[in-house]
Parts: sequence; structure tokens; C-alpha cells
Amino acid sequence: MSNETRYKTGETAPIPGTYKIDGLVNGYLSGDHAIIEMAQGDPFPPSPSDHEAAYWKKT
Repeated sequence: MSNETRYKTGETAPIPGTYKIDGLVNGYLSGDHAIIEMAQGDPFPPSPSDHEAAYWKKT
């Protein structure tokens, strides 16, 4: 597991930037390599391909 801060689906982006998926909340690995642009305060979405709650980290 990474020492970087991860954000969960539903939490809001603390700073604007580019974020990528860093696993699924349910513990399963995700094959989704989604990268998204977030504005400060935007809520993190579920994984686009898995449709499950995901962890996101800033790239």
C-alpha cells in the first residue's frame, strides 16, 4: 500500500488536479486505469469501468 493520501468515492477533492484509481474500496483489484481531472470540492466518482466505490490518488 502506498504512503500517499488516498481519497474514497464520495469524498471531495482537497485540491484541483489529476487523480487516478488506486484500488477498489471492497478490497478487490481494479483493472480500471482511469485518470480524471478534478476541481477543488468535486466529489470523487466510482470506478468508471467497475461501477464500484474506488480509492483515488493524486498523480
